[in-house]
Amino acid sequence: MTDIEINLNRAYESVIDKINNKPEIAIILGSGFGDFGETIDNKTYINYNDIDDFPISTVSGHAGRFILGNIGDKNVICMQGRVHYYEGYTMDKVVLPIRLMKLLGADTLILTNAAGGINKKFKPGSLMAITDHITSFVPSPLIGENIDNLGTRFPDMSEVYNKELLSVLDKTAEKLGISLEHGVYIQTTGPNYETPAEINMYRLLGADAVGMSTACEAIAAKHMGMSIAGISCITNMAAGISDAPLSHSEVKETADRTAATFQHLLREFILSI
Repeated sequence: MTDIEINLNRAYESVIDKINNKPEIAIILGSGFGDFGETIDNKTYINYNDIDDFPISTVSGHAGRFILGNIGDKNVICMQGRVHYYEGYTMDKVVLPIRLMKLLGADTLILTNAAGGINKKFKPGSLMAITDHITSFVPSPLIGENIDNLGTRFPDMSEVYNKELLSVLDKTAEKLGISLEHGVYIQTTGPNYETPAEINMYRLLGADAVGMSTACEAIAAKHMGMSIAGISCITNMAAGISDAPLSHSEVKETADRTAATFQHLLREFILSI
């Protein structure tokens, strides 16, 4: 048994007795969107620091706990704060929560994040459905010995973000009158923001938005056969697209302004799946 399997099993044994209903849908809430977790009904909280071998969120705005409960008739498990590669965790630790949620029963994963806009048609506050991603600038979470009971050694990534879920998301946004962009998300390591030259390179590669999370989580989820949807909130325009200096406070402020729209879209999307 690999170290990854040992850690995953220890985490599983720490939480399984605290779960009343098997979750169907897993949700990761990005920076500024943690309050969505409080809208879940029949809540059960599990703090990350109460789980054996589990990574702890260290970033402001990430509460660092699971919330389990219901949204309508859907059983959900929600991460109120994720962990990032730039916090010093190995990539297998970064994706351990994804693997745990799958083992607990979730077959669908909804990834959300705050991202910098590269596409000049976007503006701060825009919401973007992720149609594809670029992870060439961060290590794959699948490097190392393959865990065969999680997935195949060489998983196909032709369709990471499920087209049926994307269609439901589009129809939900249209019904609610919410403008929803489509685009490619690129993950970098962080924690520093990118330079204008780097952003120009990413734009030439086909990226529409940039951030420091999400894509590695999607790879781990796809490896395990989960159906994945992704939503980015464009909280700022990336370096060189705008002349304004970048700051985490700006990210949180824009996320706060967009939170009500985001929460409405996410809730109705979950109910429509």
